[in-house]
Amino acid sequence: MRSLIPLAIVVFISTFAASQTLPVPQAITDPKQITSKPNANVEQNQQSLSIEKLYMTRQVGRASWSPDGKTIAFVSNISGRNNLWLVPAEGGWPTQLTVSDQRQTAPAWSPDGRWIAYMSDYDGDEQWDIFIVSPKTGQVVNLTHTREIAEEHPRWSPDGRYLAYAVKPKTSSVFEIDVYDMVMRDVKHITTGTPAGKLNDNPIWSQDGKWIAYTQEQAKGTDSNIFVAEVTTGQSFLLTPHQGEQIYRANDFSPDGKHLLLTSNAANGYDNVGLLDIATKRISWLTKDKWETAGGHFSPDGEHVTWTANVEGNTDIYLHELVTGKTTALPLPRGVNEPAGEHSAFSKDGACLLYNHNGATAPGDLWVYQLATGRSHQVTQSLVAGVHSEDMVEPFLVHYPSRDGKWTISAFVYVPYNMVRNGLNAAIVYVHGGPASQSVNSFNRFIQHMVNQGYMVIAPNYRGSTGYGKEFQQANLFDMGGGDLQDVLAAADFIKQTGYLDPKKVVLTGGSYGGYLTMMGVTKAPDVWAAGVPMVPFVNWFTDIQNEDPVLQQSDLATMGDPEKNKALFHDRSPIFFVDQIKAPLFLLAGGNDPRCPAEESQQVIDAIKKRGGVVEFKVYANEGHGFARVENQIDAYQRVSGFLKAHVPPADCSCSLTE
Repeated sequence: MRSLIPLAIVVFISTFAASQTLPVPQAITDPKQITSKPNANVEQNQQSLSIEKLYMTRQVGRASWSPDGKTIAFVSNISGRNNLWLVPAEGGWPTQLTVSDQRQTAPAWSPDGRWIAYMSDYDGDEQWDIFIVSPKTGQVVNLTHTREIAEEHPRWSPDGRYLAYAVKPKTSSVFEIDVYDMVMRDVKHITTGTPAGKLNDNPIWSQDGKWIAYTQEQAKGTDSNIFVAEVTTGQSFLLTPHQGEQIYRANDFSPDGKHLLLTSNAANGYDNVGLLDIATKRISWLTKDKWETAGGHFSPDGEHVTWTANVEGNTDIYLHELVTGKTTALPLPRGVNEPAGEHSAFSKDGACLLYNHNGATAPGDLWVYQLATGRSHQVTQSLVAGVHSEDMVEPFLVHYPSRDGKWTISAFVYVPYNMVRNGLNAAIVYVHGGPASQSVNSFNRFIQHMVNQGYMVIAPNYRGSTGYGKEFQQANLFDMGGGDLQDVLAAADFIKQTGYLDPKKVVLTGGSYGGYLTMMGVTKAPDVWAAGVPMVPFVNWFTDIQNEDPVLQQSDLATMGDPEKNKALFHDRSPIFFVDQIKAPLFLLAGGNDPRCPAEESQQVIDAIKKRGGVVEFKVYANEGHGFARVENQIDAYQRVSGFLKAHVPPADCSCSLTE
């Protein structure tokens, strides 16, 4: 099927892995065991943990090695916008490369070092164009110029002549794979005619440049396949035929082109890592754990692969030697550690591994791991003066039973320093979006600020979250706003039993799907909440499906069913029809260019609450999309939220002060 270039290195793989090898972390199940740590050096309302300070800590995004391994291109909002920056690989002062009011991401350095490709949209509308910029002169070229078509995640061919990327017209529900010829300045379609309800993503070049592997996923999110396409003909071949619903995602081509590193839940219902023999379509599993593992990259010589393992919201990086089967966990700090690099986390010579470390008390930064010495050095510095990791809190990992007894729910609980267990304190239930996402042990500026203001915070991973296997993730299909809402309510039950809280001073907040669950919570369980802050929510399944991006429309239809056939379910799970039940004051935030949860969704709530004389505030950021990318808007939004909560649900005064 494919032309193969033999290498001197022979890859041997074992087909067996232990059923579970990763350790199970300890979790608190008794709310009374949650404690506040004393810290005389931290006071409530500390200026160094203000919204202004915390949101001025830099946010470091995606990155790419230069071909010579001397420089790293990365995305950061150091200037207040997500632009491209350059920094020496050994660390040092970063240099801003692009200057734009628009957000940029996914930098990919060309093999000859002359260009860096990236994607940029317009005021958060997710209508991305592909650009290139010269790292020497800063010259910027828009390659695609298509306002009504989104092109995403550019990937260079090994010879640097072509860029592969995913493409979707604004009115389409389908992503296809295209290739742009940098010499002829024309476009070739690698995939065409993909049916509605499916999308193609993550193009990966073979080293000979003749093949592109990609993943095709169904809108429902429960089934996907890996294909490989011949670039010259555009003919695709299915590599993962299977029965039933299973996930297969391509991660990387082996240097000899014979294998694909992949991530799949086909082995045991949990994401695991395997090697797919392209000729035989046979998978040899490298992991078979009951946690969420994900494939990374092959080393340039083909002798090693990387993967990550997410165990209860903490992610570690593993280096696996293919010949011996030896697996080594990189000695990295606790938190979320992920390989970085658009083409590969490995430097071209294979001596170094680029990764991002993010912890509860440390914002994301780029680090370089030296394979020869087993040591890392920090490349970027995100913390600003006056903001100290030791002033922030580490969360407790807790488990509690779901109300229906079907599941054990995992959550992180953040407790302010010096909090008194007197039943007078306030708390926030912080609900992640997705719903196929997860609250993890990473840096959350808003949570750290609110904890320092005197609020306890619990962040639950309700049914439908990732990280806990196929069955748990699919447990809310055709039940959105049902069992998952009950898991959120159970989080409030849990923290009330700690003895710290006034049960009438519990706040509910979240963004996107978390904003939807916030609206469900204040309408379906109005007596539980003292206030609600839905951020970029949707509130009406009928109108949301009509107005949202076609890809999300297909996803919602696949996970909630047909609005006409399931009219009663759609009505019951649409908070807009139960606004008259709301008792808590609300503050809603929206983005004016949001294609996922349009601002009109929030406007429905505002109009309905004001009509009945309820307490509600509303802020629309006209130049933002689903996520607020501009630093000044982030600061403004969370200052407003903080002020709103303090006014309606004031925290108890801890009466602590700094020691002299």
